[in-house]
Amino acid sequence: MKTSTTTTTTILAIATSYLFLLITPTQKSTYHSLFISDSLSDNASIYNHLKTLTRRPHVAGSKANAEAASYVVSVFTSSYIPSHIVSYEVSLTYPLSRSLVLITNPSTTFTLHQETYEGDPYADVADEVVPTFHAYAKSGTVAAPVCYVNYGRVEDYLTLKDKNGVNVSGTVVLARHGKIYRGDIVKNAYEEGAVGVVIYSDRKDYGGEEKWFPDEKWLPPSGVQVGTVYGGLGDPTTPGWASSSSGDGECERLNKDEVEKGGDVPLIPSLPVSAADGEKIMRSIGGPVAEDDWQGSKDAPIYRLGPGPGILNLSYKGQDVIATIQNVIGVIEGAEEPDRFVILGNHRDAWTFGAVDPNSGTAALLEVAQRLGKLQKKGWRPRRTILLCNWDAEEYGLIGSTEWVEENREILASKAVAYLNADCVVGGPGFNVRATPQLDELIKRATQEVKDPDNSSQSIYESWTSSGSSPLFGRLGGGGSDYASFLQHVGIPAADIAFGGDVAGYPVYHSLYDDFVWMEKFGDPMFQRHVAAASVWGLVALWLADEEFLPFDYLSYAKELQLSVENLEDEISNKDINLSPIFKSIKGLEKAAIKIDSQRKEIEAGKGWITGKKDHLRVRELNDRLMMAERAFTDRDGLFGMSWYKHLVSCFQGRC
Repeated sequence: MKTSTTTTTTILAIATSYLFLLITPTQKSTYHSLFISDSLSDNASIYNHLKTLTRRPHVAGSKANAEAASYVVSVFTSSYIPSHIVSYEVSLTYPLSRSLVLITNPSTTFTLHQETYEGDPYADVADEVVPTFHAYAKSGTVAAPVCYVNYGRVEDYLTLKDKNGVNVSGTVVLARHGKIYRGDIVKNAYEEGAVGVVIYSDRKDYGGEEKWFPDEKWLPPSGVQVGTVYGGLGDPTTPGWASSSSGDGECERLNKDEVEKGGDVPLIPSLPVSAADGEKIMRSIGGPVAEDDWQGSKDAPIYRLGPGPGILNLSYKGQDVIATIQNVIGVIEGAEEPDRFVILGNHRDAWTFGAVDPNSGTAALLEVAQRLGKLQKKGWRPRRTILLCNWDAEEYGLIGSTEWVEENREILASKAVAYLNADCVVGGPGFNVRATPQLDELIKRATQEVKDPDNSSQSIYESWTSSGSSPLFGRLGGGGSDYASFLQHVGIPAADIAFGGDVAGYPVYHSLYDDFVWMEKFGDPMFQRHVAAASVWGLVALWLADEEFLPFDYLSYAKELQLSVENLEDEISNKDINLSPIFKSIKGLEKAAIKIDSQRKEIEAGKGWITGKKDHLRVRELNDRLMMAERAFTDRDGLFGMSWYKHLVSCFQGRC
């Protein structure tokens, strides 16, 4: 009897062992499909996140923004994602006083105030919105005749001088938002000899002809686009190093004179004004009539160039403070490669309520976190570590993300796989993405898996490619959002995704009216675009974190470079410049991309039923080459005259 029992037990043990061998763990692809399924997505949760985050204005350095950071921590923690706050002490500016007077007969003193509307649910906290100003603007008072300079571009000044004989030296220039970064508008004006700058939001670009928010999506006549005019990235007083205290106490900083000599802060005062104020100033300008494409909306005054006879007295006084900012970092540690990081990031601070910019992205980040938490409950763990980052002080100059990158530069250079950004992730319909080219195919794959939130009968990819958007992928430049320091300073592959994204779709940008009401009425009434954005964003991250071989495609990169250099060759065809060495290098990259793909297939074909240490080492070595390839486009010494920027390719595809 005893022998029989023992035999039976042995047979059961062997059978159980075979059963464990035959039963495979849940495939990662199953978790990935679950991540984008209706059972995990939750537009009601996104709705609540956004409503909570936007209940008060929360500019960087404010108590309200610190409370928003605590909310992000609480959501991460409840989603089984350990998180912590990383604080920095950074130089921020706030307005102490500002005034703008148009000296005509009679004179006009502008209120520089954005008006609430009847029934505005946020009227009771509107006075918490920071007064309209330009962050890091030069303090000072100037009085001078006005010149109209269109969008304030270099070519606009050439038109003024060469076609109209207008010299802006010694004047206050009036420019309109829309074509270039506002900081470049001020910089260009200074270089042309202007003594002050006023920038307004033209109704032709931002305002409805007869109706505006809350009746339509357009910017109201009193709406003002605030923002920074700082030309650098990160804390202006700590260029190249983190704004964190050492063991000896205070952080080393540049003084005000040193910051100004650095060339990234303006040297003349400026103010933003509304469309109504801009048109009032325009009526005071005489001189030549501006060209047709310089004119405004159909019922606007005739735009003339000046100078004068109207005179503007512009006064601005700012306050420089060292403020505490708070980045929130959530960590899901990788099971097999914990020392390889896939990073998702979005900023939290806003100039006003921030329903689109940036908290549509924050709400999507929290949705991703909650879905990943649900996957963890079902047994999933990523192969590589996933970091969920919620940045602070982006609006001032990408400060929170830049300080963190500067503090962790060496770690990121050796361990970061990719950085995936979402800022104004929902501003309207239509999918948009900018990315480094090796991510193109991966993002296409993701959009093929996720339904179009505005047409569930097709995928995002089908809608995206049929919309005539050209090019299909945008490229990342030297600024714009928090991807910049990862790509430009370290050389980490990056992407930035959004629905909407142009001024026509989101005209209340950086104004009092970027609130929850605008989002619910015009940006995403059913919050399905948020759901879709979270699905694409998270799915790309999951593939980067879980796939055995990093899903980078450097053939796409080679094709992109080939096209760019061919375009350059056409532009300089009348010059004696030989681009053959560059074409040869691109061919070398193409061959290397083909070779590494062949090596990947070779490793896969040679692996047996049970993988050994040698296989893991070969996979690791190949992945490291894929991961480090983007770093090869950087120069340790940086670009000429801009040493902080290290990337030799992408920096010239946007503002640097």
